Amino acid sequence: MAETPLGELIDLRALERFVNEHVPGEPGPISVEKHVAGFSNETFYVTRGPEQWVMRRPPRGPLLPTAHDVIREYRYIAALYGKARVPRPVAVCEDASVIGAPFYLMERLDGTVIRSEVPAAYDTPEGRRRVAEELVDALVELHAVDWQAAGLTGKGETYLPRQVERWAKQWELTRPRTRELPGLDEATDWLRARIPAEADVAVVHGDYKLDNVIFAHGEPRLLGILDWEMATIGDPLADLGWLLSTWGDQGDPPGTRQLNNRSTLTELEGFPTREEMAARYEAKSGRSMKHFGFYSVLAVYKMAVILEGLYMHYLEKTASNPGAAEFEWYVPVLIDRMHRLMGESN
Repeated sequence: MAETPLGELIDLRALERFVNEHVPGEPGPISVEKHVAGFSNETFYVTRGPEQWVMRRPPRGPLLPTAHDVIREYRYIAALYGKARVPRPVAVCEDASVIGAPFYLMERLDGTVIRSEVPAAYDTPEGRRRVAEELVDALVELHAVDWQAAGLTGKGETYLPRQVERWAKQWELTRPRTRELPGLDEATDWLRARIPAEADVAVVHGDYKLDNVIFAHGEPRLLGILDWEMATIGDPLADLGWLLSTWGDQGDPPGTRQLNNRSTLTELEGFPTREEMAARYEAKSGRSMKHFGFYSVLAVYKMAVILEGLYMHYLEKTASNPGAAEFEWYVPVLIDRMHRLMGESN
């Protein structure tokens, strides 16, 4: 899929006028560079003299009503700034006529996103352990924020039933266009029957994982949580379930743990196990892990439905990445993982 030219995403002169009018500091010319990582909202680096910011706007084209809502992202960052590890909000523009879409600016944190390797300064067993501890501690801090006092609103008490039905519906829309996966229906029934009766309500990031946070270059210190597109008010343990579904050895049969048979970064020496991560979260937050099996299954269920949707695009020759062909075998691996987790939770 061809990359959209910068000029079709930003009216540079209009953005420059907006920045000089709304962002304190010495007015002057700006430069813009597109950040190529990620698959959700478009991200850019904006520079004016010595000042640097990150700008977010939706992708081009028609959007679903609730998708790519950058104003929502800004609202969460602004409400959480000073209370959790988020970048400083700078300015927001809801008027789509200025550059062609709503957008916002936030500070550019000077750090690194850990994807395939840990920064050399702390690529040791001790440094890797600290990376993991920071990841858990920042999540505990986020979930401790008094979201109502911060001015946020939501229907957190119905979050879990809505999540189960949302992904069940998505599977029902996908299955006629891909294949039957009977084990997924069993997981749907299992989740519906085991929604915890009592759950905490907190800010939920929605996609909390290692490559959605930024660390300092020289020490294992988490500077900020990024990518707030999925943020909502809900059950905080859903964030922990999602994080741990991406973490370490998932116990799948040998050779099927990861796509392309690659080990995950977080299986390296020093990184704690998923059980150790959950225990740290429990000790720091005071939340019980009694029903955590439910959240573990929900996370893998959500991942399986998402990837089956990408496999649908591969079958229909509309996939942006040919690697989606691998989901033919990988989604059943996830279903097997779900069933193993279901058995451990009964």
